[in-house]
Formats: sequence, C-alpha cells, structure tokens
Amino acid sequence: MQQAHTELSIQTRSKGLIDITSDVVDWVGCQGIQSGLLTVFIKHTSASLTIQENADPDVLLDLETFFSRLVKDQPNLYRHTAEGPDDMPAHIRSALTDVSLTIPVFERQPVLGTWQGIYVFEHRSRPHNRTVHLTILGH
Repeated sequence: MQQAHTELSIQTRSKGLIDITSDVVDWVGCQGIQSGLLTVFIKHTSASLTIQENADPDVLLDLETFFSRLVKDQPNLYRHTAEGPDDMPAHIRSALTDVSLTIPVFERQPVLGTWQGIYVFEHRSRPHNRTVHLTILGH
C-alpha cells in the first residue's frame, strides 16, 4: 500500500465554482498509484467542494443562482455578522454542500463520469486563497 499527500492553493475571485479537475488529475497521475482512493478536502468553512457537470457553464451559473436564492446575504437574518454580511450565508452554503470528496482511482486516474468535474465552490463575495488537501491511498 502506498500513500501520498499534497495541498493545492486555489485563488478565488468571488462567489462561484472554480474547476480544479486538471490539477487533481495531473497530481494523481504522477503518484504512481494504479488503483486506490483519493480524498479531496477543503480546509475552510466558507467554501466547499462539489463534483458537477463540466460541459455546460450554465449549470454552474444556475447552481450559484439557486444558492443565492436559497441562502440570502442579509445580515439581519443572522447573529454571526462579525466577518461581513456574506460570511454566515457562506457557512450555511458550505454546510449544505461538501467539504470532502472520496473518488476512486483506477489506472492512475480519478474515476469521473464523462461530464463530471471537481470544483471548489466559493461562497464569499471577495477573493480568497483556498487550500485543498489531496490524499491518495492505494497500490
């Protein structure tokens, strides 16, 4: 059994989804592990991870629009406002999505469907540097 770790630094611009698929695929391919499990973990509470369609950009825009409607950026709705009007809504959006993904690895590649990509889902309005930790375990 082999194991490898790394961290990706992802610069976000504002709310939205950032495709990190190629970074993840490239790293996995260089680890020499033919078969195993990949864990992708984001080290933040106001951003999250998701596997989503990577063919039609309207899917990503519709997701952000949906989450903006579902969780309003209105400070009067929340107690926690010390970090800005978008912080508590960002925590709620993160709680509704994932901070960790587990992806099978086969033939040195993450097993993703034809139209699937791995995304950081930024829930804050201003730019952030997000850290994504990758761990692969296999042989």
